[in-house]
Amino acid sequence: MAISRRGFVAGSALLGGAGAAQLLSGAPLAAAQTATLQDSVPPAFGPVTVSPSDPRFPQLVTAFNRRWVGSPGSVQLVGTTSQVLAAVAAAAQAGQRISVRGGGHCYANFVYNSSVQTVIDLSLMNKVYFDITRNAFAVEGGARLGDVYEALFRGYGVTLPGGHCPSVGVGGHVTGGGHGLLSRKFGMITDFISAVEIVVVDAYKNASVVIAERNGVNSDLWWAISGGGGGNFGVITKYWFRSPSATGANPGQLLPNPPSNVFIANVVVPWSSLSQTQFTNLVGNLGTFFQNNSSPSSPYAALSSVLTIPHVSSGSLSWITQVDATVPNAAQLIATYHSALTANTGISAAVPYRTIPWMAAEETINTATPLIETNATFRNAVKSAYLIKGFTPAQIASIYTNMTRSDYSNPLPALLQLGAMAGGMINSVAQSATPIAYRNSALLAFFNVYWTDPSGDAANIGWLRDLYGQIFASTGGVPVPNDAYQGCTINLPDPDTADPTINTSGVSWQTLYYGSNFPRLQQVKAKWDPTNFFQHPMSITAS
Repeated sequence: MAISRRGFVAGSALLGGAGAAQLLSGAPLAAAQTATLQDSVPPAFGPVTVSPSDPRFPQLVTAFNRRWVGSPGSVQLVGTTSQVLAAVAAAAQAGQRISVRGGGHCYANFVYNSSVQTVIDLSLMNKVYFDITRNAFAVEGGARLGDVYEALFRGYGVTLPGGHCPSVGVGGHVTGGGHGLLSRKFGMITDFISAVEIVVVDAYKNASVVIAERNGVNSDLWWAISGGGGGNFGVITKYWFRSPSATGANPGQLLPNPPSNVFIANVVVPWSSLSQTQFTNLVGNLGTFFQNNSSPSSPYAALSSVLTIPHVSSGSLSWITQVDATVPNAAQLIATYHSALTANTGISAAVPYRTIPWMAAEETINTATPLIETNATFRNAVKSAYLIKGFTPAQIASIYTNMTRSDYSNPLPALLQLGAMAGGMINSVAQSATPIAYRNSALLAFFNVYWTDPSGDAANIGWLRDLYGQIFASTGGVPVPNDAYQGCTINLPDPDTADPTINTSGVSWQTLYYGSNFPRLQQVKAKWDPTNFFQHPMSITAS
C-alpha cells in the first residue's frame, strides 16, 4: 500500500500514538485501523453554475488578455465528460451560443465576447495519468502545460514538446499545433495526439460523445483536431498522447524522453551597444543560420534559440539558447551557433552558458520573461509569421525603425521574438498529414505588445500594426505563403488578418493560417458540426 506523507500524518492522527508506533515498527494493524489509511477517491467536481450575481462571476468572464470581457448568462464549471455532455446538450436544445474555456488563456476574443450566452469552463478537469486501456497518456481538456510536464516527467520520465509557459492550457495549445524549445528535436505537441474524446453536436442538435483516433475510428475528425485550432468541432474532454512510432506498453518509452541536462545561455544586449549596421547583422545572422539548419537531419535540431527585440523604451535586446547537452559535440554546437550569431555585431562570441537538469530549466525558463508568460493583468495584441528564409535587409530596417521610434513609448514588453520554434523534426511531417501548414519553415516571428489601460489601446495596437505591416508591405501587410513565408499560426490569432482594410493581400485569413489544408477542414466541419454550433470570431466554417 502506497502512503503519501500527508496520508501518513492524517492516519497517525486518527490512530493515535499506539497506531503510529505499530506502523513504524512494522507490527500488523487491526482491520479497523488499516481502513483509515486506505486511499479514497474524491467525488467528481461539479457541475456548478456561476451566475452574474455570484462574486466569482466577473473574474470568470474576464480573459487572460484583459481586453476581452464576456457577458454570458452563466458560466458552467464542469468536472466530468458527462457534465460537459449535459451542458452542451442543454445549450444546443435551447439554441444558446456557447464558448469553451480550457485551462489557460487565449490572446483573442474566442471565449469571451458579446455573442456568447454560456461559457463551459473545463479548468477543473485537469487530470494527467497513464491509461492502460490505450497504452497512452490521458490528459483532460482543462489541464495546463506546467502540470502536464510535472506529471509526465516525475511519474514516467517522459515529456511532450510543447511551450514553456506553465499557465498555457492544453486545449487550445495542442489543437493549434503547440511548439516549444524541444520541438526542433521532437516535433510539435500535436504530432503526439493518439486519440481524443470529444463532445459533438449533430444536424438535429443532439449532443454525443465520440472518440477520434489517429489510426482508427473517426480519423477524419482526429486529423482536423490535430492542428485545426480550438473551438471548431466540439468540446475535447480528453486527449491521449503517444509517440506515433512507439511500440509496447512501457510508459517510459511511449513519449519522448527529455535530455537529462541542457546547456542554457541567456544574453542581454543593451540597445546602446549596437549600431544599426550591427543590429542588421545580428538579426540577419540568426535568419541565415536557421535557414541553413532547418532540416530534420541537421545536428542543430538539438538547438533552439529565441532573440527578443524590444522597443527601446521596453528594455534591452536579449536571446536565450538551449541545447541538448547529451548529444555528440553539444559544446561545439552551441559555440558554433554563437559564433555565427555574433559575427560583425561587436558582441563577443564567447557566450557563457550553464549546464542545468532539463526539468529545472523547464520550470525556470519562463521566469526570464514573467511579464509576458505569467502576468494576467495586462491587455495585449499579437501577430505571427512563419519564415522559410530570414528577414531581408529592408525588412530588418523596418524593424529597427519601429523599435527605435521616439513617438512611441512603452515600459512594458513591446517586442518581436524571432525564434527557432520551427524547423528540425517539425519539418519531418508531411504538410497534408495534419492541418499544420508551416512544415517547411525555419523561424517563427512572434510580435506582441502589452499595456495596462484601455486608453492605451489605439497607440499600442497602432504601433504593432505599423511594425508588422511595414515588414510585410510587399505582400499586402501579411506573410502570404510563398517561397519566403508560410503564413501564421492559429495559436497566435490576429483578427487583423480578417480585415481587408489591414490585410490588403487579397489572400484570406484562412489561407494564412491553414494553407492548402483549409478545404479539407471545411469538409470535416460540414460532417461533424453541420449547424456551426461551435464557433468563434475566427472559427472554421463549412462554406
